[in-house]
Amino acid sequence: MGSSRRTMSAQMKPSASTVSIGPSAALAPFDDTFRSGRREVTIRTIIVGAGLTTALAVIVLLGGRAHLHWPNLALLTAQPLVLKVHIAAALTALGIGAGLMWGPKGTPMHRAFGWTWVIAMMTTAISSFFLHFINPHGFSPIHALSAYVAITVPMGVAYARRRNIRAHRRAMTANFLFGLIIAGAFTFVPGRLMWQVFFG
Repeated sequence: MGSSRRTMSAQMKPSASTVSIGPSAALAPFDDTFRSGRREVTIRTIIVGAGLTTALAVIVLLGGRAHLHWPNLALLTAQPLVLKVHIAAALTALGIGAGLMWGPKGTPMHRAFGWTWVIAMMTTAISSFFLHFINPHGFSPIHALSAYVAITVPMGVAYARRRNIRAHRRAMTANFLFGLIIAGAFTFVPGRLMWQVFFG
């Protein structure tokens, strides 16, 4: 009986010869790590849902009786180039990030879009340092969030390459929530550009 249990446990353990080594195999464990599927999706949905609810509450409370209308694209096209790059990168990161969070992990498509998301997030963060609408004379609290993104996104990539998938998941989820959802919501504060584009 005891020997059969030991045999079964030995069969369940991966042999050293089957372990892939090298950067190209860094993200290979994703499929096994996310085998719990529904639980992980539920957790991310709750986190992002809470962030969206908070963001929408802030907009409603600050906006009062706002009237949503078709986007004022002329107002967007009149903005400086750095702001256009910032908005385009943020929207790209938002769309790709949503797909990455709820889509299958560990696939070639996940890796390809993951690198695209990293580039978009870093572009969003870095370009924000050249924007000073809140504090024309220097940096504002939003730039602290940009610094957080610029530091933790590369850390998230490093976690994945080291096969620390749990830390990778937490880092990227936090960046999606705080760097895109929460920060994006505050661009809709009355008086700011995105408020004027959609509500002004």
